[in-house]
Amino acid sequence: MRVLVIDVLGKSPARDPYARMMRANNTSLMAQSIAVWCEALGHETHIAYYSGDELMAGHAPDRPAVVFISAFSQCAYLAYALSARYRAAGAITVLGGPHARSYPLDALKYFDYVIGQCDHRLIEALLSGCCSHPEGGQWLASATQPVTLPGLRARWKFLAPAMARSPLLKIVPIIGSLGCPYTCSFCIDAAVPYQPLDFDSLRDDLRFFQSLRLRGAVVVWHDPNFGIRFDDYMRVIEDTVPPGTVTFLIETSLSILNTERLERLRRNGCRFVAPGIESWTEMGNKAKTARVTGLDKVRMVAEQCREVNAYIPYMQANLVFGFDSDEGDAPFELTRRFVDLAPGVYPHFAVLTAFGRNAPGNAGYLRDGRLLPVPFEFLDLIEAMNVRPKHYAWDDFYTHLCRVYEHAFAPSAIARRAWHNRRSPIALEQVFRAVASDHWNRLRYHRRMQRWLRTDRQVRAFFEGETTRIPDVMAAQVTRHLGSLVSWLPDGALIHDPDQFGASVAERGTA
Repeated sequence: MRVLVIDVLGKSPARDPYARMMRANNTSLMAQSIAVWCEALGHETHIAYYSGDELMAGHAPDRPAVVFISAFSQCAYLAYALSARYRAAGAITVLGGPHARSYPLDALKYFDYVIGQCDHRLIEALLSGCCSHPEGGQWLASATQPVTLPGLRARWKFLAPAMARSPLLKIVPIIGSLGCPYTCSFCIDAAVPYQPLDFDSLRDDLRFFQSLRLRGAVVVWHDPNFGIRFDDYMRVIEDTVPPGTVTFLIETSLSILNTERLERLRRNGCRFVAPGIESWTEMGNKAKTARVTGLDKVRMVAEQCREVNAYIPYMQANLVFGFDSDEGDAPFELTRRFVDLAPGVYPHFAVLTAFGRNAPGNAGYLRDGRLLPVPFEFLDLIEAMNVRPKHYAWDDFYTHLCRVYEHAFAPSAIARRAWHNRRSPIALEQVFRAVASDHWNRLRYHRRMQRWLRTDRQVRAFFEGETTRIPDVMAAQVTRHLGSLVSWLPDGALIHDPDQFGASVAERGTA
């Protein structure tokens, strides 16, 4: 059969300078794996990368028999529209990725199949007997995670078109483990057991990456938490490539980053690390501050981050606002103190978002009546929360949030960050990112949401839970971003039921 795999990289075409530079690097390793498995089964397989309604890279052939689409929830409407267009032409459509795991009951209305956990055996079974399900799709999921995934050598054919669209910086994904040992209540990986992948495959990934000799290319480890088996992974790197010849990026926890390990990471080419701090009152295990909160935690974490930043030039600290433990100005003021105490660290902020059934804590928000049917378009950890804050009025929350952004990305803060990291060209990227992404875009999103809540009665009534009618200004943004595909968005797709927990997917979602 002719098979098309679509990887949705963004919900709208890349317009601002930072998005144009980075969008092609948002590729999904799993979409490439699906393409490898389909081709290995003998099917004519193509991959296409979409940013909004624009085909950004790859090839979308005429009349594919089966179309796989991988999408985050923020790109769900684009995925729904693409599915409708291909189904009208006779194709069978399959959704995978984070949205499929988060909102399967909603997605089953618009696809023939929706996939949760997936391995090559599931793909083989699906393709051997797939058929259309116009009255409601079928849910499929493997019993466990895949034991192995295709390596970079096998995936490169399908990854290369996206890398060709990223001339300045090519971020090449590899992965060494699945799942995570931590149990953060908001995280999709919290319920997924930690599982290391084959070390020999990782060695081949690194050798193949070196053989490509790509200008401006770095390796990003897609592990939810790199370095849980730190010595094993570092031995793979050290045994395979000469020290410092491959630049790589990781996401990990502060708890594993002692001085000896930081030196080892630096020596072997690690130039970016993004630990999850998350909250000043919760989840201290990730930063070895389980019994410390408030200002004491800020000081302790800032000291840890300064040490990390002394070894790793790009140190990003991830923080989330809106937890139930947040109250008053404290979490925001503590964040401002952290920015001042760790001036070389790049702060990355998100707002609490409950992505359907993908995390253990989300059912509690539903029971409390605080979960809102915010359109998927806005569920990007930035533009809108879909959980009513426990201790804040909406206007107060966004006032605090905007002040944090104004402090963290003020010209003086950007200049201090650049000065602390001046010995690395990374400092220039941080300035560009701070201005083009966080200050121009993300702060603008929060100010816009605050303005809507203050001046638009529809928005205020929706976020107060008085109505489920989607506000006109939010619907208009969806229409604008879908562009030429807006006519394919199914009727009623903007409205979804936030209850993804009342019954099993098999009971409520299959034809």
